[in-house]
Amino acid sequence: MSYEDILYEEKNGAAWITINREDKYNAFRGQTVEEMIDAMNKAAWNKEIGVIVLAGAGEKAFCTGGDQSAHDGQYDGRGIIGLPIDELQSLIRDVPKPVIARVQGFAIGGGNVLATLCDFTIASEKAQFGQVGPKVGSVDPGFGTAYLARIVGEKKAREMWYLCRRYSAAEAEKMGLVNTVVPHEELDAEVERWCAEIMDKSPTAISIAKKSFNLDSENIRAISAMGMQALSLYYDTDESREGVQAFNEKRKPDFRKHVK
Repeated sequence: MSYEDILYEEKNGAAWITINREDKYNAFRGQTVEEMIDAMNKAAWNKEIGVIVLAGAGEKAFCTGGDQSAHDGQYDGRGIIGLPIDELQSLIRDVPKPVIARVQGFAIGGGNVLATLCDFTIASEKAQFGQVGPKVGSVDPGFGTAYLARIVGEKKAREMWYLCRRYSAAEAEKMGLVNTVVPHEELDAEVERWCAEIMDKSPTAISIAKKSFNLDSENIRAISAMGMQALSLYYDTDESREGVQAFNEKRKPDFRKHVK
């Protein structure tokens, strides 16, 4: 596959997958997710690769979730919701090597979910985290909710989803969502240090450890599968469409007028 929405680079045993949609704050459309899946699989089974880095182009955003301009009831690709994001989420867990989220700016909505799912999250002091689904007529009914609660606790996870606040890198580190926070200009060097440490370790031992960690929360994959079915039905409602329209029109949504 030739890539239009992402960049792929292999260096020093690490595969760097970078969402390259800076003008969209690295929001993903169907094509973006397909390319990320292809790149993730390419890195997963290359024996020369010991770690995968997931990043966003530019200075402003790691990823801000689904591209609302490509969302009209359903998204613009394949899958239950027209976007195979559930496949990508599972793949981050299934690849037999660690995945590092390199977060230099906004990790919002679906971007926050991707950072949550990665084995490690390394953040610039300028990074911001948070959920946005209930503000735009969406939700992540699986890993983005149930797995998030395992990381930050039930109370904090519900706060993030119900209130849609933003959290600084320091706040995210305190709640366990981030492994470490570094000065902005040191972010790449820190990510490379972590990659180098991983490359010194037994890849088979790490692969077994990762699978062992994941098995304890494997039931969430089934929750996600059922949740995506419900989400697809929700996307076809006027209430959900109100969120998308309001976002694109840069106005406050009025969800309650559509509640029956």
